Amino acid sequence: MRKVAVMGDHDSIYGFQALGLDVFPVSTKEEGREQLVKLALGEYAIIYVTESLAQDLKEDIDEYKESISPAIILIPGISGNTGDGIKGVKLSVEQAVGSDILFGNED
Repeated sequence: MRKVAVMGDHDSIYGFQALGLDVFPVSTKEEGREQLVKLALGEYAIIYVTESLAQDLKEDIDEYKESISPAIILIPGISGNTGDGIKGVKLSVEQAVGSDILFGNED
């Protein structure tokens, strides 16, 4: 059975555990890189990553963009929303349907 994971700083992700998701708190770029590889090679189909951690792991996350699994989805953390998560979802939908779903709304 494929699972769902959440990575980021502890304060941003601990609430997801109550929803039944597996949480993986990381505090450094190196920890994040190691954990991402473990999760991606394991049984996780979806990996949520806080936007702040994703900024540190951009090159690592980019390696998985063309693969079907795992899906890596950016979420805001307690430090706020950078907009990267929304941009990523918008781009994915545009690629899937072949059109800008916001129809003229600019970032």
